[in-house]
Amino acid sequence: MPASVPASVSGRAWAMLALAAVGFAVNFWAWALLSPLGPRFKESLGLSSFQQSLLVAVPVVVGSLGRIPVGALTDRFGGRVMFPLVSAATIVPVLYLGLAGHSSLTALLVGGFFLGIGGTAFAVGVPFVNAWFPPERRGLAIGIFGAGMGGTAISALTTVKLVTAHGMATPFLITAAVLAAYAVLAALLLRDAPGRTVPTEPLTRRLAATFRLGVTWQASALYAVAFGGYVAFSVYLPTYLKTGYGLAQADAANRMAGFVLLAVAMRPVGGWLSDRIGPLRVLETVLAVVVAGAVAQSFTPELAPVGTLAFLAMAAALGAGSGAVFALVALLAPANQVGSVTGVVGAAGGLGGFLPPLVMGSLYGAYGSYAVGLALLAVVALAALAFTGTGVRHALTRRGSTAPAH
Repeated sequence: MPASVPASVSGRAWAMLALAAVGFAVNFWAWALLSPLGPRFKESLGLSSFQQSLLVAVPVVVGSLGRIPVGALTDRFGGRVMFPLVSAATIVPVLYLGLAGHSSLTALLVGGFFLGIGGTAFAVGVPFVNAWFPPERRGLAIGIFGAGMGGTAISALTTVKLVTAHGMATPFLITAAVLAAYAVLAALLLRDAPGRTVPTEPLTRRLAATFRLGVTWQASALYAVAFGGYVAFSVYLPTYLKTGYGLAQADAANRMAGFVLLAVAMRPVGGWLSDRIGPLRVLETVLAVVVAGAVAQSFTPELAPVGTLAFLAMAAALGAGSGAVFALVALLAPANQVGSVTGVVGAAGGLGGFLPPLVMGSLYGAYGSYAVGLALLAVVALAALAFTGTGVRHALTRRGSTAPAH
């Protein structure tokens, strides 16, 4: 169907999309609870820069790797089963961290490990939403769902303030209550799309087939840069701003929230543009912006205006790029493997966010500067841009997709 002819989408599909996006936001809120508290734990527990980076990165890597089996399970059992299950399971580590698991680094790492369950919600929502929408509207739909990553902004804006005003347990208890409410709501209201393609092969065989698909690796590489960059900044930006620019913890957390909100707002825009001009053109543009922003920030300019503009430009680009990657998945992945592909691609994105905070912490500890880390980001984004213009372009051309691949 040409992009100029709008596809018909039922009101029920939009309602399911809204419920899925809320679930994604709530689980991501829980997933990001430790990040704003990183500087506080560093001071109270005497952590090194690397230990602080490890603390906020552990939920990211667990939530990322967990997406692989959760995505495959969603292909089999559907979002109606998996969304309430993931939400309910995330309550346990949230309560543990709030009530008992914040007195030592070991306890925090254990809690953070299981907190990663919340990060797997992404691999539930993409195949769930994908099945409700026609191919020519999936870029926008999955982009809107992906805006649920703004749950990290809720955490950034509220966690430190709640801890300061009411004690360590408060934000965790509130989040646990919201997770429980959503789990019940999802169990009552979520419905899988009629005619959803259900795979019949065993899980291991389906995962093996997923790893053989070219789109799995192409989208994974791009998502590791786009979403990985977003995750890395969302968990490390408070530390970067506090250490590199001397900002107060609350000010740094607020600025990180602004970064997150812009990236979140741009994710549906990236999907919407991909439906109209093709994901390839969107990806090439946003990766060029990331290269320019990272190069500019590597010189550690004044925060106002150059530093702020560089970060906001990267936020917008990373958000739009994240939306474009899953528009690419919707074009190239077989219908009954979208969940499995999403799981692997989502894992790559999360792992892309796991490594940079560790690298930045280590490089700052060694050189007293973040310049090298930002220069490395520019190099990686440049490599992704070159790959998009060659390997991904070739895949879209070979597929003969109906979406523009300019």
